[in-house]
Formats: sequence, C-alpha cells, structure tokens
Amino acid sequence: MNLQFTKMHGLGNDFIVLDGVSQVIDLNPEQIRTLGSRHTGIGFDQMLVVAPATQAGFDFSYLVFNPDGSQAENCGNGARCLVSFIRSRGLSDKDEFALQLVNGSLHCKAAVDGRVTVNMGAPVFSPSEIPFIAGSEAQTYSLALANGVTLEVSVLSMGNPHAVAIVESVDTTPVPELGPLLESHELFPNRVNAGFMEIVNTGTIRLRVFERGAGETLACGTGACAAVVAGISQGLLDDTVTVQLPCGELQIHWQGGQSPVFKTGPAVTVFEGTITV
Repeated sequence: MNLQFTKMHGLGNDFIVLDGVSQVIDLNPEQIRTLGSRHTGIGFDQMLVVAPATQAGFDFSYLVFNPDGSQAENCGNGARCLVSFIRSRGLSDKDEFALQLVNGSLHCKAAVDGRVTVNMGAPVFSPSEIPFIAGSEAQTYSLALANGVTLEVSVLSMGNPHAVAIVESVDTTPVPELGPLLESHELFPNRVNAGFMEIVNTGTIRLRVFERGAGETLACGTGACAAVVAGISQGLLDDTVTVQLPCGELQIHWQGGQSPVFKTGPAVTVFEGTITV
C-alpha cells in the first residue's frame, strides 16, 4: 500500500505523522520497524497517528508507536506536532483540541506564534499505576543496575512511566550505558523512560532522556514534564521551569499536588512524502 506521511520534529524529537482520518492506517509491528529504520526506511523517534475519536468528548484519537514496533501510551512533543498537523491538513480549524489516548486524554492549545501548549494532566506517583514494583510510595528510590551502579531516582507517570535521576552534569553522564539498564530494570514491568537531569538553577534544568523503545532522543516532552515534577516535588525547582534540550527549550509549569502539568514548545514540519509499504 502507498502511505502518505509528514515528517515533523519538536526540538529535534522527530516523528512521522499519519492521517488516519482520511486514509486507513493498518500497520503491523514489522512494518513499523521498517518505516522506523534510519538507514532503509524513513526514520523516527515515534510514529504518530491521528484518527477519529472512539469516545464522546474528544476531537481525535492520538496513537503513538515506537521504532521497535511497540505502542506507547503518550508522547508530549508528538502532541504538539499532531496539533500543528491537524491544523495544517485542514482536519480542523479549532485552536483547542481534546485528544483521546489509549489510557487517558490530552488537551492542547495552539498559539498564534506557532507554539503549542499541552495540558499533560496530573502526574501519577502510585507505584501500581506507573507501573513500578515497590513496597510503598516514596519520593525517591535507590535502584541497583546490572553494571553495579546504584541510581537514586524519582519514579512517576506522565501517561507513560519515567524514572528521573539528578546528575552533576548531563555532558559527562554515560547515558548510552545507563539508559538501557534503567529502561529494562526488573522493577518496571512495562519498561521505563530514563531521564537524567542537571539542575542549573531553580528555574532552569538541562535534560537527556533515554526513551523506552527508541533510545536516546534529542527531546522528550513527557520526560521534560517528569523531570520538572521530580525537581519540584523535592523542593529544588520553581513552579515554572525552562528545560534545556540539545535542540532548544521547553517551558514546563506545575503547581504541585493534583494540578495538571503544562508544557509549551514549538512544532516544525520538515517534509511530506509517500512511501510504499
């Protein structure tokens, strides 16, 4: 079949976006892996599909797939690109959208400057809901990795599971080594996104994220939210934080407790094409 796609990125976190409203999208994991190959396919950190909503109260369904063929629950940077895609393709002329996820919802608002703000919902700390195997809920947990290193991490869900470690420098932290070990740690039944946060000051952090099923990416929206929430929860950050990523910045705002996390940043279209699958 011929598949129309749009290549987009949010601060270097790159995606292909598929219109499942105007065309039928029925890809198996092997086909997704083929598309995700950066050498023999298109290449992406995640594949995003906008489809008709299946529940009342939503504008569209939002589906996320990793380059290894697995399905993810959420992608914050991808949501910004999805909103930009919906508007540019004429699927809707609204400024605000309610997106249906496989396990929840996202509310997004497009700004006149091209940036998009996403209401990421409230963070979840209950281990059973992340999921994370722990005796009881705690602010941080000590995790022994297979290489003998022990990391002190905050564990939470932003619609998908995250473990965030505070490091002295993201430049010198061996993310390619530690990321896979944390991602596949036995205490995370569904694996986990591994975040490594350097606190610059109370209003600024630097961040690297090793994403579950994708490897280290240039940006991760839910990872940025999780890192800021972890820092605020420990009294280390203000309620509005600039997250510095390799290709730009995100603004994250959280007032604590059960209040939602708001994420604001850009979305960029790179090119459009058609590929035979």
